[in-house]
Amino acid sequence: MSATAIHVSRPPAVLFDALLPRASARQNLLLVLAASFFVALCAQVALPLPFSPVPVTGQTFAVLLLGATLGARRSAAALLLYLAEGAVGLPVFAPGGLPGMACFLGPTGGYLLAFPLAAFVLGLLVEKLPRRWWAALGAVVAAEMVIFGFGVAWLQLFAGAGWSAAVNAGLLPFLPGELLKVALVAASLPASWWALERSTRSAPQS
Repeated sequence: MSATAIHVSRPPAVLFDALLPRASARQNLLLVLAASFFVALCAQVALPLPFSPVPVTGQTFAVLLLGATLGARRSAAALLLYLAEGAVGLPVFAPGGLPGMACFLGPTGGYLLAFPLAAFVLGLLVEKLPRRWWAALGAVVAAEMVIFGFGVAWLQLFAGAGWSAAVNAGLLPFLPGELLKVALVAASLPASWWALERSTRSAPQS
C-alpha cells in the first residue's frame, strides 16, 4: 500500500461551497463583508406599523437567505459584522429607528441580537441535514423561532407589558410575511441544489 494518503473529497455542505469550493481567506472575508451590506440593503425595505413598535423589514429574509446559502460560520460572521456596523453609527438598520448602540436597547433589540444566532442555527442545520424540502423547511422554521423568540421576549421586557401584548405586537402581525419568506427560502434551497447538480452533470468533461 502506498504511503501517500488517500484524499477523499467530501460533498459541499452549502451552496457557496459548491460554487466556490476552494475559497481563499480573502474571498471569504469579502463575502462576509458583502453579505453584511446585503442585510443593510434589505433593512431599508421597511414598513412601520401603527400598532407595533417593530416595523416590517426585509432583514429576516436576508438572515434566512444567508444562513441557507453561506453556512453557519460565514453567515453568523456576516450578521455580527452587520450589528457592529450599526453599533458604530452606520445607517444599516431600518430607517426611523434609534441610532447606533441605542437601537439595541429599543424595542427591536431582541430581533437584532438574535440574527447571528438564527443564521448560525440555520446554516448548521443546512450543513447537516439532507437536501430535501422538509429538511430545509424545518431549518428555516427553527431560525425563525430563534428570531421571534428573542424578539418577543425582549419586547416584553422593553414594554413592561404582559406576554400577550408582546406576542400581539411582536409576532402575530408578522406571521403572513414570515410564512412567505419561509416558503421562498425552503423551496428555493433544494431547487437550487437540483439546478446546480443538473448543470454539473450536463457540463462537458474536459
